[in-house]
Amino acid sequence: MPSKYLRTSDLARAVGVHPNTVRLYVHWGLVPPVERSPSGYRLFTQRHLDCLRLGRTIYATQYPGRGFRALGTAIIQRAVADDWVAALDKAHELFAAVSVELGHATHAANVLEHWAQTMDAQPDPSEEPLVIGQVSRLLGVSLDVIRNWERAGLLRVPRNSHNNYRLFGNKEIERVRIIRMLSKAGYSHMAMLRMFIELDRGNTRDLTRALDTPRPDEDIFSAADQWLTTLHAQEELAQRVIRLIEEKIETGEIRNQTSPDF
Repeated sequence: MPSKYLRTSDLARAVGVHPNTVRLYVHWGLVPPVERSPSGYRLFTQRHLDCLRLGRTIYATQYPGRGFRALGTAIIQRAVADDWVAALDKAHELFAAVSVELGHATHAANVLEHWAQTMDAQPDPSEEPLVIGQVSRLLGVSLDVIRNWERAGLLRVPRNSHNNYRLFGNKEIERVRIIRMLSKAGYSHMAMLRMFIELDRGNTRDLTRALDTPRPDEDIFSAADQWLTTLHAQEELAQRVIRLIEEKIETGEIRNQTSPDF
């Protein structure tokens, strides 16, 4: 076999994965199409190795959500097409998108911390409570969403003893505002529930840690269950990808790096 060609085992060894992972990346189209020798062996080149290293860097992290993963895939697709300048542009786009989301998530956590320190635990006896339809119109949140938040345990609303209507006082309305803000910032129901459990126990400090730290008995179902950790990891990933692609553009080759097994 000519020296310019690499075998499946060569790529696997260079990137630190099982040979089946290389075959899977070929099947997924995460490396350029591969020629075969007359005897049927795949004939990989440095180009395939560079794309594999890039794809492994992006795909070896925890699933970050559909939007960020789509941008990561777009970076790989441009590298597979051998357009590394376009891949670099997409990598900068990923970094910018993550930075925006991280800013929103951090701001929401800061607002939460301030609210927890300043909220009035005692209801005002002179206030006129609102029913759920009024709260929906006031905050621009649908009735179904508010009911869903209540079913998820994020909200407890007192009821009218005569007609069983929900009665939202200022305390409940402000809590709905906080839930709406955290939802828009990307936090999951599980993360918010974890935080509100701490808050309702009287722990009003370091709620950001509660938002971002799963309990030992808690299953992690999505990146949003520890959203700040996910965003910081994606920010670091985007910076690493930018460095890899710049290296490729400058030297024509991505140097070796350590990657976890598939």
